[in-house]
Amino acid sequence: MRDPVTGFEYPDAWVEKCQRPGQLPLVERGLAILTSSGTILARGFTTGTTAAAACKAAVLSRAGRQFTSVPIALPCGLTVNVPAEGSAGQGTARKVPGDYPGDVTAGLLFVAEATPTNKGIVISFGEGVGRFARDTPRYKAGTPAVSPPALACIHVAVEEAIKEAGFFGIEVRLTIPQGKEIGRITLNPRVGVMDGISVLGTTGLVEPWDDHLTESTLERIAATDEPVLTTDRVGLRFARLMFPTHEVILIGGKLDRSVAAVRGKAILFGLPALILKYINPQVLEGTGSATVEELSVTPAFPAIVEKNLAAFRKRYPQIRVVLVNREGEVIGESA
Repeated sequence: MRDPVTGFEYPDAWVEKCQRPGQLPLVERGLAILTSSGTILARGFTTGTTAAAACKAAVLSRAGRQFTSVPIALPCGLTVNVPAEGSAGQGTARKVPGDYPGDVTAGLLFVAEATPTNKGIVISFGEGVGRFARDTPRYKAGTPAVSPPALACIHVAVEEAIKEAGFFGIEVRLTIPQGKEIGRITLNPRVGVMDGISVLGTTGLVEPWDDHLTESTLERIAATDEPVLTTDRVGLRFARLMFPTHEVILIGGKLDRSVAAVRGKAILFGLPALILKYINPQVLEGTGSATVEELSVTPAFPAIVEKNLAAFRKRYPQIRVVLVNREGEVIGESA
């Protein structure tokens, strides 16, 4: 049995241990994960997926459609039904966390208003959607904190809805009524996003990163000859291209335990933010940069990377580190 999101082939022993065989179809469809203990954990939906559902519901309701969920094409290639409601051009959806226990946005309400227009598709973001407080390498100050995959997901959902509804064009405005309040207890203020939450989603799904899943991941690492450990979905995609003969394992932010689980050689691969902060928690001190992304466009970045990777190599000579940017270009590598 294969996970359609990560491509991981579940060992037969895991399937045999499954405590709820009736839920295995959810695993096959990518809506859940099977752990080594036989436990099935549900994936949740990202803020980007939830936003797309609210926007699609708004458009369909403007055409008088009745529904309790809407199909959303996710960035990972899957299409899923997301709970949503709509009436008279207003669509709503609540954030589904799955079995991820630390999701502070669980149950958060997303609201979209749709108005027919002859201007094509116009999507805007209002109250509760965070905005960048200063310029960053990718965003200008004041820009809504909506990632490109999430924005593309919203556009596709709206395009599908106007075709079904028969509209020539539509204006959709998304708000998150409690977004400003919730945004304060996320990492957003630390990365310069203010007044709301970010609308994100590289795959469209939230992984249930609890202790059960961590144990399964650690078992995979310990049993694999020179695994590639990656912290994010961007790294997952490029790691499979660069290391096609290796087992690529998504570890998220669990770097300490993942590195400790390595039994031989391994490759630590991905975007620089989590990896550099793991190698040196004080990497930003004295740089004048608030985030690693900001640091990455400064002249000092190459020397900082070289210094920190060299120090890590001395501590862990069996682990090779490869840092890439969002285009998949290698921007740092330990010798």
